[in-house]
Amino acid sequence: MQKKRPNGSLAVFPGSFDPITNGHLDIVDRGLAVFDRVRMAILMNPEKQPLFTVEERLAIIRETYRGNPRVEVDTFSGLLVDYANRVGASVIIRGLRAISDFEYEFQMALMNRRLNPQIETVFMMPAESYSYVSSRLVKEVFQLGGRVSDLVPPVVLKGLSEKYATPLEAGRARRKK
Repeated sequence: MQKKRPNGSLAVFPGSFDPITNGHLDIVDRGLAVFDRVRMAILMNPEKQPLFTVEERLAIIRETYRGNPRVEVDTFSGLLVDYANRVGASVIIRGLRAISDFEYEFQMALMNRRLNPQIETVFMMPAESYSYVSSRLVKEVFQLGGRVSDLVPPVVLKGLSEKYATPLEAGRARRKK
């Protein structure tokens, strides 16, 4: 029988979140329907060259979820199962957009189970309208002048505009020729 946690159930949703998209927000919302709290855990990977610094990503997520005490944000390095155990989470949430995500995520879930059988992985699918959205694709489309305003929270749109020194309108509507 699962032991009741004093602060309710906690699920960790790991990722780079560079930047956070509405697909990520959808997964968090789905997680909150099942768990008392969701902690978005930003992986600090020195081998990646993110567009947004860790501090910027923390600030973006905090701004997006300001006023919602059920959503937490943190950073971690090392093994995810060690982090989850350290913060008292018994569940890892992973989003699956397409079949292509499944093989990698399945391997990771099995390895995590081998490393710590007490921590379960739960796969969640985003709403169909976000099933193709990725942080990489959002950055690429924005940089090329495409509209991404319906794919990211407003704070991300502002951040993209600042990073690429592009007017906000570039992310809202296709540029006029």
